[in-house]
Amino acid sequence: MTYTMTVSPDFSPDYIAGWYIFNTWLQKKTGEGIHLKLYDSFDVQRKDIIDDKIDLIFANPYEAAMLIREKGFLAIAAPADKPDEAVICVKDDSDIQTVEDLKENCTIAMADDPQVNSVGMIMLEPADLNAKNISIEKQKNYVLVAKNLINETAEAGFFLLDAYDNMSKFVKSQIRPIITSEISVIRHIFLVGPKLSNKAEDIRALLNDMHNEDKGLKILQSLGFEAWENQTQEDSEFMLDLIDTLSD
Repeated sequence: MTYTMTVSPDFSPDYIAGWYIFNTWLQKKTGEGIHLKLYDSFDVQRKDIIDDKIDLIFANPYEAAMLIREKGFLAIAAPADKPDEAVICVKDDSDIQTVEDLKENCTIAMADDPQVNSVGMIMLEPADLNAKNISIEKQKNYVLVAKNLINETAEAGFFLLDAYDNMSKFVKSQIRPIITSEISVIRHIFLVGPKLSNKAEDIRALLNDMHNEDKGLKILQSLGFEAWENQTQEDSEFMLDLIDTLSD
């Protein structure tokens, strides 16, 4: 039987090769057939999740809520010291220096990433801005959010900090951050679906030990981090409860 693994679409294109190498490594270690399927759209990926077409996933925190609470996925690991923070950026030569400089009826560009957007909206509160008094420009990914800023079709944009950090030097030279969140406990997590539940603890052990072998460490570095660390269901429920609170 072949299982399907995927990755949240908000990862940097620079890591595409790394995820294919990781997938090959995981197949060899588990002895299971695993097909890696990557998406450039949250909506398309979400439909396949709903249709039970995904068995392993490196998920963003928002998707993790549905996967754990509705689809019976098990949380097993998360990147060590890689919390998901949000950042609000503007065009580099913009007069906007702080959140308070943003005014009513401004346009905010954002990707289809509910967790980042929830945190971004909270960071707009000092400017007395909310969904009712701003215009929202939705984009498929963070590169297009940056394009909105560069083309001056939006005054500000929400980004996952990791996505911003991994943008090209050319793009980053044309935009700049004005505020970054400091929540620390919200992060992407690796989940195993019901069809592989009998292998969950084996996969947990493999990931948590991956950085201790030279080849494993090199693969991890090709994904942008240094190690996996254990992620329990309790850790995940705490994170999801916090996201629910932030979204209220």
